[in-house]
Amino acid sequence: MITVDNLTKNFGSQLLFEGVTFTINPRERLGLVGRNGHGKTTLFRLIVGDDLPSEGTIAIPKQYRIGYVRQALEFTEDTVLKEGSKGLSEREKQDTWKVEKVLAGLGFTNEDMQRAPKEFSGGHQVRLNLAKVLVSEPDLLLLDEPTNYLDITSIRWIEQFLLNWPHELMLITHDRSFMDKIVTHTLGIHRRNIRKIPGNTEKFYSQIALEEEIHEKTRLRDERRRKDIEDYISRFRAKARLASLVQSRIKTLAKTEKKEKLEHMKTLDFSFRSKPQYSKCAMEVDSISFWYDTKVPLVRNLSFALGKEDCICVVGRNGKGKTTLLKLLAGVLQPLEGKVNLSHSTTIGLFEQTNVSSLVDSRTVEEEILNASQEIDRQTARNICGAMMFEGDDALKKIEVISGGEKSRVMLGKMLVTPANLLLLDEPTNHLDMESCDALLAAIDNFDGAVIIVTHNEMFLHALAQRLIVFDDNKCFLFEGSYQEFLDKTGWKEERPAPSRNTKAISTDIKPGDKVKKKELKRRRSDIITQRGREIKPIERRISLIEDEIESHEKNLKQCHELLEEASQAMDGPRIVELSQSIHKSEVAINKLFDELDMHTRNLEEKKTQYEEMLHLEEEEPI
Repeated sequence: MITVDNLTKNFGSQLLFEGVTFTINPRERLGLVGRNGHGKTTLFRLIVGDDLPSEGTIAIPKQYRIGYVRQALEFTEDTVLKEGSKGLSEREKQDTWKVEKVLAGLGFTNEDMQRAPKEFSGGHQVRLNLAKVLVSEPDLLLLDEPTNYLDITSIRWIEQFLLNWPHELMLITHDRSFMDKIVTHTLGIHRRNIRKIPGNTEKFYSQIALEEEIHEKTRLRDERRRKDIEDYISRFRAKARLASLVQSRIKTLAKTEKKEKLEHMKTLDFSFRSKPQYSKCAMEVDSISFWYDTKVPLVRNLSFALGKEDCICVVGRNGKGKTTLLKLLAGVLQPLEGKVNLSHSTTIGLFEQTNVSSLVDSRTVEEEILNASQEIDRQTARNICGAMMFEGDDALKKIEVISGGEKSRVMLGKMLVTPANLLLLDEPTNHLDMESCDALLAAIDNFDGAVIIVTHNEMFLHALAQRLIVFDDNKCFLFEGSYQEFLDKTGWKEERPAPSRNTKAISTDIKPGDKVKKKELKRRRSDIITQRGREIKPIERRISLIEDEIESHEKNLKQCHELLEEASQAMDGPRIVELSQSIHKSEVAINKLFDELDMHTRNLEEKKTQYEEMLHLEEEEPI
């Protein structure tokens, strides 16, 4: 267990957090959330000892090992497999299969494992560093934006890997759905404080919003009461017979703590400017193919029509051609075969992940926006800067001093200069924080035009995709349907069951080669089904009871909030305290029930999978 006590960290006059206390308990998986620049990575650096706190302590047990993926890329071995094996403990040096399993999950092929680490791109080198940390199995694993360099199949693999992580975990990621699937608790940096609550990000932000709503209502009520007291004192200060009452109110006023108005939190708030599309079809792609010098086609005979309000998501492993496809559709590259035909009224807005390097370091944010188009004036540029969270003097910051996330916001701002009716977006969520990703998702969803977006973010895929262009199994094809339908009907090659049976029966003493009579097979299947019922039904009953309890508590919570609002309007202090305590008790109960529900649900899924495998094996036994 790690104990953080009264921790404060500042850089000069900038205070990140102050007087923070929390613990990391055994087997907890913590999601660390907060806006970019509010101290998430700094907290990681404090925990591993790469930085020192301004005040306070971090108590770490002796022999407690912390795994942290560092950005420094220093390799000493001549193959990826040997480099990855450096993460194994001394007693496991021969267990290179563990390294192979992790490397394969992170997207390395068998051939890649025998290549030199320096032959790979920076993204794959970071993956290799990640693999070394994962196989070392530290007591606490710190992951800072691990999905930034992973493609979708690797993200799905590491998600399952982390769900089975047997020790403590702290995770920073802008991918809300990825975090919510993994974490048991959320640790949030908010208003220079750090709060820890059981549950996912939705529960954390809901609780923060509720507390701030109560704070604001209480503050307004206290201000009205304070004003009434001040008016009374002013009116009756000169009357001798009311002197004692006036003095009493003066003392009351002195004892009353004045609640400060909460500082306004900047939030990315924008919408893409659309222009009319007069054609039903924004783009027609006719049998396009493209390859580089290798002559191996990245895209082969791809055809589709894009309606004026369609949204197509492009998914697949890195390096398979997703960015190349977007360049073909944007006209940056020309297909070697086939054609891309745009409607005469189609105007493209393009966001490329490599375009961040096109920003000029010596320019300010405002100058970059102004240089994007000759048709806008300085005030319009300032308005766009404000929408991208560069308010006031922040718009005068040089590009060379802003972060990667801020540069991504500048690129989005440049897209807003020219109205478009077709957005081509290449991984726009990279380097954005969680709140900015939410704002971007809303802006895309509200865009009055067509969208083609390359993304690995499954929240975006589930929310936006009407159709998919999939790069998988060395093919590029159009899938007609949502992302969930793709997972259900087709799925990723790596996740499909192997065609041959190589899984052992779980509870049978019959050897694979034995002949089994039909009667014996039926009896065995019946025993398995009976055993399944005995184990699964009690779990299902408990889950049903928990859901009923949660529903009951949530009804009570809703009623208490309504009564609290009435009590606040009536300025009934004792009633507000009583209701606040009741709300707290209900929230604690709901959190505990959700934790129990999560445990039973996972147990139920494991049991069902186990018995489905057993029944499947019985079906396959030779007769």
